[in-house]
Amino acid sequence: MPRKLYNEYGERCWEFLDDRLCITLDRLRERYGKMQMNNYFWGGDDEWRGLRTPDSPHFSQTSQHTFGRAGDPIFQEVTAEQVRQDLRENPDDECFEFITSVELGVEWFHFDTRNCDRIKTYYP
Repeated sequence: MPRKLYNEYGERCWEFLDDRLCITLDRLRERYGKMQMNNYFWGGDDEWRGLRTPDSPHFSQTSQHTFGRAGDPIFQEVTAEQVRQDLRENPDDECFEFITSVELGVEWFHFDTRNCDRIKTYYP
């Protein structure tokens, strides 16, 4: 959650995220181990790896982040490319059940649960 939202709503912030995103993040953590999203609470710089509000420097009205349907986790024990490759090799695994789109060519694993057929859209 962005800092401002968390400070205002606390634990209620989970209500702003799509259930499919939360389920997938839990499954990814179980499959690949420790991962990081927003770390500002512990003194880090990341604040916008999940929900993005108009306050975000990366805000876009059409981004899946805006709707609470996208995440950009960074894994500690595997690379984003290893996760993407695992997804390609095992698209029907329960871990990937709700992922409908993945970004290529970035160091993090951007995925989203946009409302579309489960077509596994990859975009650069």
